[in-house]
Amino acid sequence: MELLNALRSRQLTGQTELRLTGCNLTEFPPEILDLADSLEFLNLSDNHLSQLPDEFCQLKQLRIAFFNNNQFEEFPEVLAQCPNLSMISFKGNRLQTVADAALAPTIRWLILTHNQLEVLPASIGKLERLQKLMLAGNRLRSLPPELAHCGNLELVRLAANQLEVFPDFLLKLPRLSWIAFAGNPFCRTVAGTREPQVLPSVNWADVELGKILGQGASGVIYKGNLKTPIGADIPAGAVAVKLFKGDMTSDGSPLDEMQACMAVGTQANLVTAIAQITHAPEGQAGLVLPFVPDSYTNLGGPPSLETCTRDTYPEDKAFTVPEVVNIIGGIAGAIAHLHQNGILHGDLYAHNILVNPNGTAFMGDFGAASFYDPIDIVRGVALERLEARAFGCLLEDLLDRCRYESTVEAATVKALRRLQADCMQPMIGLRPAFSRICEILAELPQL
Repeated sequence: MELLNALRSRQLTGQTELRLTGCNLTEFPPEILDLADSLEFLNLSDNHLSQLPDEFCQLKQLRIAFFNNNQFEEFPEVLAQCPNLSMISFKGNRLQTVADAALAPTIRWLILTHNQLEVLPASIGKLERLQKLMLAGNRLRSLPPELAHCGNLELVRLAANQLEVFPDFLLKLPRLSWIAFAGNPFCRTVAGTREPQVLPSVNWADVELGKILGQGASGVIYKGNLKTPIGADIPAGAVAVKLFKGDMTSDGSPLDEMQACMAVGTQANLVTAIAQITHAPEGQAGLVLPFVPDSYTNLGGPPSLETCTRDTYPEDKAFTVPEVVNIIGGIAGAIAHLHQNGILHGDLYAHNILVNPNGTAFMGDFGAASFYDPIDIVRGVALERLEARAFGCLLEDLLDRCRYESTVEAATVKALRRLQADCMQPMIGLRPAFSRICEILAELPQL
């Protein structure tokens, strides 16, 4: 409220950022318009707003606008008149309609997660700069075919909608690298072909929670202690425990994530569930995972508002050639295992990878994972090749920060650059399968 009072008393002249979250606003504060010449970032989330004034378009410098957890039922058309608006978020509102003229052509990142949308306007196909589209948790029954014109689209979240048919035209987009689609009606057919996944159960009373190791949109991961063994294969001792929040996330439903965690099976570079928790407080869903030692850290940070779809790294971050080879070799094997089992990870990013100083890597976080039928050659092959581009982006990030000293290392980097280029081919059919990626990596010279 202190910031709101400062705004109303005209003390914020020249501000480029303004966050008025959780202020119980029911109407747009008109004093914000006094910042028209400077304001670039506006966050009005967690209020009770349902509309914006026509004068909102006076904010000519505005680039990023958050209206999460408000009461909007219609996407404000006035936003299309903001000439520099590149990121818009309406997560957790009551949106039912997006008018054909409401979408600014400058949009790069559009978040409409957890609303009540049944259709999208055909005009979305005119968003030539669109890179990231978040639609999980709506009521969409189909996507406008005009979306196929969004050639820069790289990340799409479609989970937990009402799509009866997979939108195959998306698989022809030249830059699409990350997609999530679990929890739609068309997924039930695939689910029906799979054996139900069963994990051992552990009672809540047999688990002690320690410090928080990490948390994301779907839940919180704790260091835990298993008081008693689970059968003959899982001894008592240190474990990790993930407790799901049960809310809709940007990737989809945490329950779909839990199903994916239970289905991925065992692979040396995957952090996979070893048991499920029963009798948790308030019926909270939870999984027991292997404890990853503290010597492992996140390979990178999540994308920023500026990088949009690409992960972030410290400015001085550098990798040796052996580190890069070890990291990508482990991750390629992990993703190959998933696709052999008809699972698309959907979020192949450095921030979901844990590494130790030797480059040993673990892949985790199945919040965007989706099942597909590996026997469906056309779609299955396309989905795997789509994920190959995400692998190429990861490889590019590492190589851009790689230092090498010998001629052998220089030759290795050159070979990896060829692999990166192949993985990022605009024509999806020219990209290698992960089995081939693993073969290429196995053929690299010994370092």
